[in-house]
Amino acid sequence: MWRRQFRYREAGLTALLAASLWSSRASAQACCAGSGALTPGRLTLHDTALVGVSLRASDAYGSVDLHGHYVSSSPGAREYDFEQDLFGSVRFLDHGQVALLVPFVESWRTTPSTGSEFGGGIGDINLSARWDFLLAGQSKKIPGIGLLAGITLPTGTPPESAKKPLASDATGIGAYQGNLGLAVEQAFGPWLINLSGIMAQRTARDVNGVHGKLAPQFTALGAIGYAFENEATAAFVASYAFEGSATVNGKEAPNSGRRLLRLSAAGSYPFTDNLRLQGSIFVDPPVFRIDQNQITTIGIVLTMIHAWF
Repeated sequence: MWRRQFRYREAGLTALLAASLWSSRASAQACCAGSGALTPGRLTLHDTALVGVSLRASDAYGSVDLHGHYVSSSPGAREYDFEQDLFGSVRFLDHGQVALLVPFVESWRTTPSTGSEFGGGIGDINLSARWDFLLAGQSKKIPGIGLLAGITLPTGTPPESAKKPLASDATGIGAYQGNLGLAVEQAFGPWLINLSGIMAQRTARDVNGVHGKLAPQFTALGAIGYAFENEATAAFVASYAFEGSATVNGKEAPNSGRRLLRLSAAGSYPFTDNLRLQGSIFVDPPVFRIDQNQITTIGIVLTMIHAWF
């Protein structure tokens, strides 16, 4: 269940990138794109506030073991995950913005021995902020630079508190998570290139008398996007998250580190000046020795946003 922490930085990432590519019809430039990694529903250059809803569905089609070998799901064993996110963002002091995301998470799981079950509930709430020292395209020589920060609160149900046999009602990681990152991006006409780095630190946990703590997690992200003259956008994103081995009762747990590569493609379309639709697909390709100790998934994200100027 620790894999749920990847949701906010990667699952809907490309849809949020496509939204930030959206700009005024007068320029049709990628003037205000960004990662959206820690700021769900990032405000565009002309937005002062927004609210939105995001719907996500994914299929856990396999896993990668500690040696980086891919293993497909066993016959008769399946997992489908669903999520609905409510979020809002508001601008402050021109260069800053803060956001709140409230997720609702559900899982459907089945095994040959235990049968099927469905469960869910509220997930871990995310608070985030972004400060842009310089916007992409403002200078031809210096790229846009944004500082990212956020915290995820353990408001969901952790795995050890799940009531159902397959823990389908577990909706959170059971720990506080702090994030700090830096986004560098530059616009070249209608094109945008973004490079971001994010570090996450989780608090220690005590479960059934066992004291455990995950190592810091790092996420590297690269993205390229294009803004069409009709204000529609398209984007491609590659992200790679990795962390070292966890500690259990003060000792390192060998081969417990985790790595995950995710590829995403997205697009957005503005119905009006205030209302826009975003969509993305993502996949975790099981590349040998690139991934480690992770569930591999494929999924889709649909997002509707209403913004105010």
